[in-house]
Amino acid sequence: MTAAVEILAPVFVDGLPAEDYHAHRTSVSSTGLRALLAPGCPAQFKYDRDHPQPPKREFDLGNAVHAAVLGEGHDIVEIDHPDYRKADARADRDDAYAASKVPLLPKEKQQVDAMEMAVREHPLAGPLFAPGTGVAERSIWWTDPATGVRCRVRPDWLKQLPGLTLIADLKTTKDAAPEAVSRAIRDYSYHQQDPLYIDGVEAAGLAPDGARFVFVFVSKTAPYLVTVRELTQQDRDIGRARNERALRLYAECESTGIWPDWTGPVAEIPQIGMPTWDTIRQAEEYLP
Repeated sequence: MTAAVEILAPVFVDGLPAEDYHAHRTSVSSTGLRALLAPGCPAQFKYDRDHPQPPKREFDLGNAVHAAVLGEGHDIVEIDHPDYRKADARADRDDAYAASKVPLLPKEKQQVDAMEMAVREHPLAGPLFAPGTGVAERSIWWTDPATGVRCRVRPDWLKQLPGLTLIADLKTTKDAAPEAVSRAIRDYSYHQQDPLYIDGVEAAGLAPDGARFVFVFVSKTAPYLVTVRELTQQDRDIGRARNERALRLYAECESTGIWPDWTGPVAEIPQIGMPTWDTIRQAEEYLP
């Protein structure tokens, strides 16, 4: 940006409801920055931002595990029904949603309890999330000095140690094997989340001696195995570069009011082909 921008001071807020944090429209989150870049696009990002969707049941388990482990977040309501096939069960579920609570069937509550216990008993994750040793879901805002874009992050867990601030991010997953975690980092661009959270925590003055980001993945299936990992520096550098590009794109879209799709303005119809690996494989098999 060539024009002067107002650099607002960093702020952080404890106890802010998640709905209020996610409803903020004058700042961009890690999820938003990831959505701006391929395979997403600015047009889809803007539509999703302007048309927020109601809670999805597929997120209930993850929200409940977060609340159980962190001690903050949505209240959990156990629905005294075996399933949601009957009308009264669905009514109880919908009442919970209307009250911004997470409804769980008894079998789901047992699953959440077992996943929490798996985290508590893990030799790395357990001490990391020990009650009273960190701050859960602190909302942080700061201004990116290069673009003037207001950014926000909400770390699951901030833990102050001598000479270090740890940012712990708890994720529920179908498969917590390291190979699956590696693919999830690629598929969901978690390597962008890591540096943005570090940047935000440091900008807010919450890490005077520096910050480190740790992923904690817990499997949704028994025995609810846990994998704790820290991102490689190269992937963190790539993630930060992606964030910088997304911030420039966001600033341009806000300035011009133009939120392009995947193609943008073109004079000719672009070409497309199969993914590169499939093209190479099939070319070797079928072309002379």
